[in-house]
Amino acid sequence: SSVVCECGYTHEQHLEEATWPCAFQGKEWDPKKHVQEMPTDAFGDIAFMGLGQKVGKYVRLSQDTPSSVIYHLITQHWGLDVPNLLISVTGGAKDFNMKPRLKNVFRRGLVKVAQTTGAWIITGGTHTGVMKQVGEAVRDFSLSSSYNEGEVVTIGIATWGTLHNREGLIHPTGGFPAEYIVDEDGQGHLTCLDSNHSHFILVDDGTHGRYGVEIPLRTKLEKFISEQTKERGGVAIKIPIVCVVLEGGPGTLHTIYNAITNGTPCVIVEGSGRVADVIAQVAGLVWRGEVVALAMQAGRTRAQGSGFVFGASFFPAPWRGQEAHSLPRSSLRECLLQIQDIVRRRQLLTIFREGKDGQQDVDVAILQALLKASRSHDHFGHENWDHQLKLAVAWNRVDIARSEIFTDERQWKPSELHPMMTAALISNKPEFVKLFLEHGVRLKELVTWDSLLYLYKNLDPSCLFHCKLQKVAIGEIHRAAVSDHGSAPHVSPWGPCPGSQPLMSPWGPRLGLSLCSCPGCAIWRGHSLTLSPGIRDWDSAAVTQVYLFCPGVFTECYRKDEERAQKLLIRVSEAWGKTTCLQLALEAKDMKFVSHGGIQAFLTKVWWGHLCVDNGLWRVILCMLAFPLLYTDLTSFRCPPGCGAVRGLPRIRAFFTAPVVIFHLNILWYFVFLCLFAYVLMVDFQTTPSCCEYLLYFWLFSLVCEELRQVRPLTVFMYFSDFWNKLDIAAILLFIAGLTCRLIPALLYSGRVILSLDFIMFCLRLMHIFTISKTLGPKIIIMKRMMKDVFFFLFLLAVWVVSFGVAKQAILIHNESRVDWIFRGVVYQSYLTIFGEIPAYIDGVNFSLDHCSPNGTDPYKPKCPESDATRQAPAFPQWLTVILLCLYLLFANILLLNLLIAMFNYTFQQVQEHTDQIWKFQRHDLIEEYHSRPPAPPPFILLSHLHLFIRRVVLKIPAKRHKQLKNKLEKNEEAALLAWEIYLKENYLQNQQCQRTQRPEQKIQDISNKYGSRDSPLREMPLPPAVP
Repeated sequence: SSVVCECGYTHEQHLEEATWPCAFQGKEWDPKKHVQEMPTDAFGDIAFMGLGQKVGKYVRLSQDTPSSVIYHLITQHWGLDVPNLLISVTGGAKDFNMKPRLKNVFRRGLVKVAQTTGAWIITGGTHTGVMKQVGEAVRDFSLSSSYNEGEVVTIGIATWGTLHNREGLIHPTGGFPAEYIVDEDGQGHLTCLDSNHSHFILVDDGTHGRYGVEIPLRTKLEKFISEQTKERGGVAIKIPIVCVVLEGGPGTLHTIYNAITNGTPCVIVEGSGRVADVIAQVAGLVWRGEVVALAMQAGRTRAQGSGFVFGASFFPAPWRGQEAHSLPRSSLRECLLQIQDIVRRRQLLTIFREGKDGQQDVDVAILQALLKASRSHDHFGHENWDHQLKLAVAWNRVDIARSEIFTDERQWKPSELHPMMTAALISNKPEFVKLFLEHGVRLKELVTWDSLLYLYKNLDPSCLFHCKLQKVAIGEIHRAAVSDHGSAPHVSPWGPCPGSQPLMSPWGPRLGLSLCSCPGCAIWRGHSLTLSPGIRDWDSAAVTQVYLFCPGVFTECYRKDEERAQKLLIRVSEAWGKTTCLQLALEAKDMKFVSHGGIQAFLTKVWWGHLCVDNGLWRVILCMLAFPLLYTDLTSFRCPPGCGAVRGLPRIRAFFTAPVVIFHLNILWYFVFLCLFAYVLMVDFQTTPSCCEYLLYFWLFSLVCEELRQVRPLTVFMYFSDFWNKLDIAAILLFIAGLTCRLIPALLYSGRVILSLDFIMFCLRLMHIFTISKTLGPKIIIMKRMMKDVFFFLFLLAVWVVSFGVAKQAILIHNESRVDWIFRGVVYQSYLTIFGEIPAYIDGVNFSLDHCSPNGTDPYKPKCPESDATRQAPAFPQWLTVILLCLYLLFANILLLNLLIAMFNYTFQQVQEHTDQIWKFQRHDLIEEYHSRPPAPPPFILLSHLHLFIRRVVLKIPAKRHKQLKNKLEKNEEAALLAWEIYLKENYLQNQQCQRTQRPEQKIQDISNKYGSRDSPLREMPLPPAVP
């Protein structure tokens, strides 16, 4: 009923001056004259109702707004990073059906190329047709990706006059946010915005209901963006653009033609329908000028006015059945000519055929189309390949670089890769660094003072490289400043650096971190406790992560190659003070690392020497007792490849130099030593030493020589840090004290007493020997920990024993002067009472004066208690002594003993969880001791000591000990070993990253973080004018 203007709006929707009767009568409507521009009244944030916290940006613009203004708005006010790639998606504007598999492939590939390359996706922005397909692809990515993967930038450029519910977007001061309702049921001939796009540019020319208004502005904007240059890491490239086509009609065909004409590569998705399928099927034909005429003649004309239906005999299936789709003859010829021109530019046309010609992913097809288009007349030879490599680095697609650029067709010189290597370092792209290193880039040639200075200026200040370079620069300045005043202290470029977190960034695990880093970080964690809090917190997170990931790296190495992994353990590292990874772990007391199965397998291998580890222990002992059995096949030997079987004297030598054999020989002869010691003490201890006693002294002398040999290669502090070494020294000194007294006739008995006590200490030494046992070893460890509980318990017990003993002695006995009997009454009898030996004179029931001395004159009897001599009855208060006894037994026997049991139980449970780790850690000390020990047991070990003295002192032959525990590799072998370790370390870190991102709880957390982080404050921005 309302009058509709040429612009599409009703009479009431116009401005007042436009409704005057005589204002524009008799004049033809002209948009340039009859449309007035005003400041935009629709801009800010847009929130889609009913879709949670999805918030985007939007602006209403005039159709003639300069592209530079729009680009400034996007990059400066909206804060989007300059893209590495521009993807323009075009096609059918109405909903169409795609095969489910092709739909999934398209969605996955489009989002992947946008996310990995940092691209912008530009579409029509509405919730229909191809724009809907792109929006759903972005939605699926948002729901399945982690929070750290970032968002995909999708910019929708739509016509303002065709939007349904656009009134909700009008806010003269900006909408923060403006609430928009997607109402597909009530949109009629209009359309709604797609809620999965992140940014919207709404183009207005003053009309209502007219589609296609945004096309000229979109074309100019895409061309303007593609002419911009992005520089990163010293490499500048123009932003490439690609057009992706799905389905579509004549309008889409015209868009493809314009793109091809302007030199924009196009990717046609075959199977999506209509124009896309037509171009895909005829792309393989040879189009000439006469083909158009033949096509016109082959068509059949119908009497439908001037309409012309596409020829069924000429066009393929996609258009053949569309009987209702008719065009004028002139339009048909124009379409045929456009298709002819499109397929002629093969370097700009790429057909994606899902599952055909080896094509699987749309992202690869898009990037291949750009690389193919770059091989145009603008680039020749090396310049062409260099441009393609710049694109691959900018996109961060090392897979494309490997398959399309680093091929046999082009041989790269290492010097040609230096600029891109620098760009990859600055851009933090480790995969490209790895690729360039594989193709011959040498760091010695790349790294100069100029390049280091350039890296320092361009790296992010929070980057690890920047911090390390800064330390190097400070060190150089410091050394130069004090060169006239002596040498300056060395500033390590890889020391702790404030703010640097090597494992937080992608570069941390890949730079200078080997297996030695794990125990090294454990040492740092231990020493950092003595540092100031500021310094201690510098690298706490990084050190902790290195400490945690090293066991996993070693597991990966050991799983791939046991021999190489064990070489990493004993490789002498110059960077860590010419020590090994295993030694660092022992120094740091890193029980978790040392208890690793691979390290324990290596220790077992060292323990068995040249013997096979599957030899039974009974076989070893049998061959020890009867060595001719070695010439049989009772025991098997392990020998290097190509050495053949071990025979003859080398077989005997290999057997008796194995640490396991040395250990059991020492046990056997140590038992002989203890038996000899006991025999001398109990049977043959005479005034004049016997032959057995002289043999005992000679045996002890061999033990003293062995202890001196152990002290020589170690510092005194390190030697005495071991408890068992302290016990050995104490036993030897006590033996020397007993021997001194024994040789003095007047102190003969005292000497025997001291030697008897010393025998106990030598028996305790057996506990250390049995720590190698997997059964007894953990129990000995638990017992050592319980001894600490016992000493703590004795303090509490002493309080009750002494208090009760003194009170009892004072009540019962009057003026006892004999110290020994005071000790007996206060301590000894009170202690025995705990175990049930109740004193007979504590009350009058068993009171008797026959077992005591009334005056305390008998040295073998205690003094009698207070008593009545006439009645022969006790005079002390019996009720009081009985109460004290009951209280004493209650607290000492019930409370304290049960406390001790509870303490033992708690210690057992606490230690039992880590007993296996502790035992495996301490097992190394015993293995190392017997690995370096001479093969002969005491007292025959003196012959080995004499042999060593001649070799070291007389002949000056250097020692060759610890071959199996410390190995200095050749440079080439070491480089190959480290390269292998780095390769497996990369695989391990990538697998860990994939596992973390695939965990359901991690995905839920990432989605929560992603949608929870959009409540950030929104700021106003100045916007260009637009029409009302």
